[in-house]
Amino acid sequence: MKLRFIGGASTVTGSCYGLEINELKFLVECGMRQGSGADEANRRPLPVPVSGLDYIFVTHAHIDHSGLLPRAVKDGFKGSIIATPATRDLLEPMLYDSAAIQESDADWATKKRLRLGAPPMEPLYTSDDVANLLTRFDLRPYGKVFHLGGGVKYRFIDAGHILGSAALEIWFQDSEREKKIVFSGDIGKKGNPIIRDPDAAGDADYVVMESTYGNRSHRPLNESIDELATAIKTTFKRGGNVYIPSFAVGRTQDLLYIINNLVREGRLYRIDVYLDSPLAEEVTRVYAGHPECFDEDARRFSARSQDYAMRLHYVRSVEESMALNRLRGGSIIIAGSGMCDGGRIRHHLKHNLWRPECGVIFVGYQASSTLGRKIVDGAKTVNILGEEILVKAQIYTINGFSAHADRKELLEWLSSFADSPQVFIVHGEDAAAEALGSAIKERYGFTTRRPKDGDVVEL
Repeated sequence: MKLRFIGGASTVTGSCYGLEINELKFLVECGMRQGSGADEANRRPLPVPVSGLDYIFVTHAHIDHSGLLPRAVKDGFKGSIIATPATRDLLEPMLYDSAAIQESDADWATKKRLRLGAPPMEPLYTSDDVANLLTRFDLRPYGKVFHLGGGVKYRFIDAGHILGSAALEIWFQDSEREKKIVFSGDIGKKGNPIIRDPDAAGDADYVVMESTYGNRSHRPLNESIDELATAIKTTFKRGGNVYIPSFAVGRTQDLLYIINNLVREGRLYRIDVYLDSPLAEEVTRVYAGHPECFDEDARRFSARSQDYAMRLHYVRSVEESMALNRLRGGSIIIAGSGMCDGGRIRHHLKHNLWRPECGVIFVGYQASSTLGRKIVDGAKTVNILGEEILVKAQIYTINGFSAHADRKELLEWLSSFADSPQVFIVHGEDAAAEALGSAIKERYGFTTRRPKDGDVVEL
């Protein structure tokens, strides 16, 4: 088997791996890059002709693992996309939202280019490309082995990261002995709200392993919930609003579940929570439609018809979103994007980041060069929508809500491998990947390798 590291090997975004075995050609992931220089990178052709691919596997719906799927269809992909049912249902609103952004950005760039006498800018992909994509899904449940032919079979197991997330096991035979490679996808943190904990993968010859938090430990969830409650109450006492940049998938649903429980338990008063993200609203409805992925506590909540103790407001129109900036205090506004590089959160930060009575709570990973990372790293001023804004609001970073396993949990996930697989460490910044590699060697003695984008290895 030939394994090609196309994207996400030496970075945290843009995951994409190519496999060739016994005349079968397929991808695992087809992710969009994010952060500085991402647009140019996303427009570069893949190093493998997509028209010649038989399949694309998607471990979960986050855009950094799935966001270039419509472009693959636009560029001639004719095969099947293999995913869990919940992943497919999440991808529909997410990719339509992504296409709308691509079309809007292209329209804006075209106006500038035409004034300079340059040709118009084509969107990376369109809503029509997404519609074509949605007809190509082949949906597979957790835990069952399926055959592709050519001596290749596969199985999804629950990764416990977001709704429908999976690790992917692939068995292949190009010699006398059958071999196995496991793609971890993004491994979830144990004890997260709503969804079940990750399943163990078992033995393997090769593992392609994420390392997002390979050098860090998360605070216990209960401590993070306490910190969240304190940050909210402290901000309200100062007379300000709480602003939470949040990813539409996973993190937002966890936060709504947690805040609602805090109100139900009497730790917060009955408060107004504004979900300022039409995409997050759609995703929340998708979550409600897949209780088979829930843990026991979430199933009990679902059985109560999702009765909310907090006052939850869905903010749909741009005008409604703008009106939120007239709220001076006592409210929680949750808006995308999670790294503040797009979406409505940028407008809220422009109008409120300079207000010392307000609080901004970061509850997720902030990639290098993003606006969120600059704020978390202590920037005194930041550029938002072309204007320099003072950072006067109180900034909170609560990493216990991460949907990613931390260093300890990543090592625990590997403990199920009784043999000694070769581990390719991907999906992490250099410090995290190197720290995880050293820890794996020290604890298990496994051979590790840190590939770079563009590397090709024979397994």
